[in-house]
Amino acid sequence: MKIIEIVSASTRDDSVRYALNLAKGFASGGVEMLVFTRDASNVDSLFRSAGIPLRHAPLRGYFDFPSAWVLSRTLKNEPRGTVIHVHRYRDAFTALLARKVSGRKDIRVIHTRHKTRRGYDSILLRRVYRNLDAQIFVSQMARDRFLSAWKSEYPFPPDRLHVIFPTLDSDPAAPLPFTQKGPVTALYLGELAPGKGIEILIDALYRLRETRSRLRICGSGNPDYVDSLRRRAQARNVMEMIDWKKDDSDPWIHLKECHFGVMPSVSPESFGWPSLYFLAAGRPMVATNNGAQTEYLRHEYNSLLVPPANAAPLGEALHRMASEAELREKLGRGAFKTHSERLTWLHGRRAILRLLS
Repeated sequence: MKIIEIVSASTRDDSVRYALNLAKGFASGGVEMLVFTRDASNVDSLFRSAGIPLRHAPLRGYFDFPSAWVLSRTLKNEPRGTVIHVHRYRDAFTALLARKVSGRKDIRVIHTRHKTRRGYDSILLRRVYRNLDAQIFVSQMARDRFLSAWKSEYPFPPDRLHVIFPTLDSDPAAPLPFTQKGPVTALYLGELAPGKGIEILIDALYRLRETRSRLRICGSGNPDYVDSLRRRAQARNVMEMIDWKKDDSDPWIHLKECHFGVMPSVSPESFGWPSLYFLAAGRPMVATNNGAQTEYLRHEYNSLLVPPANAAPLGEALHRMASEAELREKLGRGAFKTHSERLTWLHGRRAILRLLS
């Protein structure tokens, strides 16, 4: 088997992290991998550091005939059983066109849906949906939102839709021990962008003043937006409680030093990739209850769940988690158990291989 990943994102978004985890996991298991990108250095560096072979194509969108031509020339020499895996419908169109031009009807094209949006019901996209060999949704919520575009009959075979949770590329044998040094540290891990609830998190930090606690914000985003977050922290007089870390390329460094994770999203998450790291590390979470994270997070079992866009309950949950060591340890055990029972690389690998076989 060979898998060709098409990654057209120019920033390190969830689709890039998902594709990277799959590529690393399958490559370590002996599956031949090849990744096409649009020559974005910050994306290419991730795959190069993992030793994944790279090629480039324009990947400009629909009716990108140069990219279809480049891909079709590659497909002519690929072995039987090759699978093209895409993360955007425009790339699915390019892959389907390349398959047709190359005459390789044996090559399958699979799409993974990372968003919680309704499907687009257009003539072009109906054709794309029908010709895809399978669609993977990263959560049941993502699947349900996609299907909400059609009230009755679907313009594609519904048995080609599959829900498979994302996973990391390897599984830790045991949870990370909690550090006994320094203050209790909450960790926000991921993109710094509107909708992630970071403003609400900053507003809620006042509840941690009476505890020996800190917040580490690890991630990057638009410089103007990040500056607005820093100004907000200064205005709320909590700037001295926050450690800002831009590099999130190795989350395990930060996970070793944190006591619990925070995912305060205001916009519903289609999955919430940072939670994979928290659960695998055995770290409990404070998270909002408005997205697909409720499919694997349980209040008082592996997390404390709060309503979105409300600093008061978020602050209360942060205070409980920061001040109650026994609660952190109990929820941490539940977090690692959730990972072990539902979200290991072995689970994800088996589900995807069943789909590809």
